[in-house]
Amino acid sequence: MDPIRVAARRGPFVESVHLVHAVAVQDGAVVAEAGDPGFLTSLRSSAKPFQALPLVRARDDLEEADIAIASASHRAEPEQIDAVRRLLAKAPATEDDLEVGLQQGRPPQRIYHNCSGKHAGMLAACRAQGWPTAGYRLAGHPLQDEILNEVAAAAEVAPAELEAGVDGCGVVCFALPLERVAFMFSRLPTREGGERVTAAMRAQPQLVGGAGQPDTELMRVLPGWVAKGGAEALFCAAGPDGLGVALKTQDGSYRALRPAIASFLAGLDQKLGPGFARVSLGNSRGEEVGEVVAEREEGARR
Repeated sequence: MDPIRVAARRGPFVESVHLVHAVAVQDGAVVAEAGDPGFLTSLRSSAKPFQALPLVRARDDLEEADIAIASASHRAEPEQIDAVRRLLAKAPATEDDLEVGLQQGRPPQRIYHNCSGKHAGMLAACRAQGWPTAGYRLAGHPLQDEILNEVAAAAEVAPAELEAGVDGCGVVCFALPLERVAFMFSRLPTREGGERVTAAMRAQPQLVGGAGQPDTELMRVLPGWVAKGGAEALFCAAGPDGLGVALKTQDGSYRALRPAIASFLAGLDQKLGPGFARVSLGNSRGEEVGEVVAEREEGARR
């Protein structure tokens, strides 16, 4: 199967093309694909709903906002930062306990890092389990061992088969074939604690990504769906009836994601509207001079 081609058009000509691999899995079987379903893909921040599972299993005092922000890659919007602060207080932990660095373009405080909610959730899980909080992000820590086993179990692979690296926020991250990523997400609601995670994300989509983010917007448009983006232009979602979807831009370009998502989901009878299908390109004068669109309009191939 050919990957989805997303073209950046400037006036009458195509300026560049991004290739997007995509897979949909239902009941353990691939039901739609574009490109290479075996494309090795680092989960990065798309793993956050799974990384939140040890938290919800360990604590029964969590509100929906606590779980949603622990699953989030936030934009440092005031509501999101307030949610991180509340989760830290509940842990209990402080901003100094967050093992993240400072993030370029944001205020010089750890809490403004886009992964601070995940880290606050990890601290809260460690407190509940009586595990040390120092080094909670590192391979070999009891929390990271539990997450490794959770990711392996959700993907139905042996833990030794997971390729591991270090994420941008310092936490262990894992790579899997794209089909296994879609399979994982098809199973997210049925994992122990998964229904609490998905319900919280659906109830508080503005905390998960933020204004204009594809995961937040998809959850607002498609009832019953949950979605999470990841670095290097990975996008994952779980739909009703055990459907899991994963898309990865081959060159890591985020601007290709929205049109690719719209094209692929159209083939699964899910309509996202023009806000996804077409991304406008502007110039420094505020004039529209082009667009980013998927060249293959028929969507997913079954």
